[in-house]
Amino acid sequence: MASGSKHALAVSLLLGAGLCAAQAVYRSVGPDGRVTFSDRPVNTGPNTATTASRSGIPPAVPALPYELRQVAGRFPVTLYTGGDCAPCDSARQLLAARGVPFSERTVQSNEDIEALRRLAGDNSLPVVTIGGQRLKGFAPGEWTQYLDSAGYPRTSQLPPGYRAPPAQPLVAVRSAEPVDPPAPRSNASPAAAPAPAPTSTPAPSNPAGIVF
Repeated sequence: MASGSKHALAVSLLLGAGLCAAQAVYRSVGPDGRVTFSDRPVNTGPNTATTASRSGIPPAVPALPYELRQVAGRFPVTLYTGGDCAPCDSARQLLAARGVPFSERTVQSNEDIEALRRLAGDNSLPVVTIGGQRLKGFAPGEWTQYLDSAGYPRTSQLPPGYRAPPAQPLVAVRSAEPVDPPAPRSNASPAAAPAPAPTSTPAPSNPAGIVF
């Protein structure tokens, strides 16, 4: 074989190896716990988890199943908790065990307590909202009844690898806004602004001054 042909063959082999290295690697876990790696997506069942990685980048959080996403959109669940609150821990475990996607708001500061009083009428915890329904105090039977009525599945339908969003304070912390320094005063007297021309506008239909 000529040297030129050998050189061309070596280059093509290197290019082929580089293309193979850039392909995605799919990892699947079967129902028996067996892990399989492949360069093609694997048809997965309900008990099989599949993830793909490219260049070491972790896969994105899997999306919720369609029916669960529809229920969560119509009746979103928000849990209000506090520190050193055993009923709050039990409430969180109930929602997680059932597979209910929920948002968690923590009550810690005085602003949080005031916001909780406006929401629930007092400062007792936990509180959960399921759509427009607000339940105070952890009562498993009552919570289960409302979750059933909303249409949440009895058993978890969350996809493998799903992680609930981290808890956030009830009242967002606002940083102090910078104050602009006063403008320097000029020795020259400013010219008088012309008076606005009168406009013939109809009488307002909103005498209470409500702003939307």
